[in-house]
Amino acid sequence: MPVELVGYAAAILTTFAFVPQVVKTWRSQSAGDLSFVALLALTTGVFLWLIYGIALGSVPIIGANATTFVLTSTLLILKIIRGR
Repeated sequence: MPVELVGYAAAILTTFAFVPQVVKTWRSQSAGDLSFVALLALTTGVFLWLIYGIALGSVPIIGANATTFVLTSTLLILKIIRGR
C-alpha cells in the first residue's frame, strides 16, 4: 500500500469527521455547547497544517486541511454568531 493512500485515507476520515457537527450546529441554530477556545485552537492549528502542506506540496495535507479549515471556521463563526 503506497504511503500516499494512507495519507488520503487519513485526510478523508479526519476531515469529514467535522461534517456532522457543522450540520447539527447549522440545523439546531445553536452553538452554545461548543467550546470557543477549542474551536479557535483547532482552526488555527488546521490553518498552520495547511501552510505546512503547501510548503511541502503535499496534496493530501493541503486538501484535508483546506476543507477542514472551512468546516472549523464555519463552526467558529456559528459559535460567535449563535453561541448563546
